[in-house]
Amino acid sequence: MSEATSAPGTTVTADPPRRSMAGFLQAIEVDTRLLGMIVALVVIWFGFDLLSGGLFLTPRNLWNLSVQSAAVAIMATGMVLVIVSRNIDLSIGSVVGFTGMLMAMIQAEWIPKNLGLGFDQPYTWILALGAGILTGGAIGLFQGFIIAYIGVPSFIVTLGGLLVWRGLSFQFSQGQTIGPMDGIFQLMGGGPKGSLGATLSWVVAGIAIVFIVYTLWASRRRRRRYGFPVRPMWADALLGITGCVVTIGAVAVANAYPWPEALAATYATENGITPPPGGLIIPTGIANPVLIAIGAGVVMTFLATRRRFGRYVFSIGGNPDAAELAGINTRRTIMSTFMIMGILAAVSAAVLSARLNAATGGTGSGMELYVSAAAVIGGTSFAGGIGTIPGALLGAVVMQSLQSGMVILKVDSPVQDIVVGIVLVAAVGLDTVVRRRST
Repeated sequence: MSEATSAPGTTVTADPPRRSMAGFLQAIEVDTRLLGMIVALVVIWFGFDLLSGGLFLTPRNLWNLSVQSAAVAIMATGMVLVIVSRNIDLSIGSVVGFTGMLMAMIQAEWIPKNLGLGFDQPYTWILALGAGILTGGAIGLFQGFIIAYIGVPSFIVTLGGLLVWRGLSFQFSQGQTIGPMDGIFQLMGGGPKGSLGATLSWVVAGIAIVFIVYTLWASRRRRRRYGFPVRPMWADALLGITGCVVTIGAVAVANAYPWPEALAATYATENGITPPPGGLIIPTGIANPVLIAIGAGVVMTFLATRRRFGRYVFSIGGNPDAAELAGINTRRTIMSTFMIMGILAAVSAAVLSARLNAATGGTGSGMELYVSAAAVIGGTSFAGGIGTIPGALLGAVVMQSLQSGMVILKVDSPVQDIVVGIVLVAAVGLDTVVRRRST
């Protein structure tokens, strides 16, 4: 029997869940959409691995998949709040291009050439990243102001932003590729040197395991304190064990991908290390972009579920009129969601430009489609009021898995676009059917 509390300090017995799959899901309190997406991801991974002859589920491909998913995942966490509030942001791809170009110009042109200070100054990456984030936030704030206070639909405002910011990117660069980036800034893009390595990766895994256990314990304690039903102990144990196993497995895979032989040999030469007969094997570990994406997911989840701002956003998406009558400042809240979206777009721009070691006017082109698809596939409803940050992160991995698998199978680019379009329409259609049945 499961336990529940009717008052602080008073334990009562709740009705046991039905002995069926529905009862099991009810006991562990896992979102069925999220669970379905996990099953779909497993099917996609094993399907592509079978079709590719075992090339998909290799440490190298999974490590590259995680890095490639990071930029979309970072922005998808913000797109959830935008869509939940019954809006859309079509400009984020262009904002990525514009802020990425700005950061590249600061590092490759303005500081070293115009100011004559040279490359790789210790403050260069800080100034570039700070300017990019402030600019992204200002763009989001400006567009959010027009949407919330002037009343222009978000589709129109951000569609205009898509054209304006993309045009400014090309105007600044004159169609040229701007680079290279600052040495420290490049570490944000991943690669062998832009990763944590084996030891730090296991440290991060340990922190994540402690966080998982603490979160489950704190949730159980909080429910008891306020008299809410608690999950059965076996359900909490199952969730905790599953989370810890997945964390350990992910880090083990990341550490199983070694540095390229040539780079490892160069590292050994520079540090006076005598390579063993089989060559020096240096585990790559968790890439910095992945760590940034996880950090964005944790912060945005906390903001959406534990802060008043998140409750306001979901209230507006559920019923805007009722939210305003309840005293919520709907205009300021909506404007804030677009500002957060702009900041996350700038962070993604930093990750992309650091990874490429350059910025072009076309950087981020089309990313608004992938970010929106990731959020919707992750369970965010265009009708508003429904969405989760973990679902969006998983949706980004699903989208990138499809693209990565098709690249391995040498599927033509037009066919890849067709598949992505079909998946997006299917996800929205499924959401529509589910909502119709629930009402």
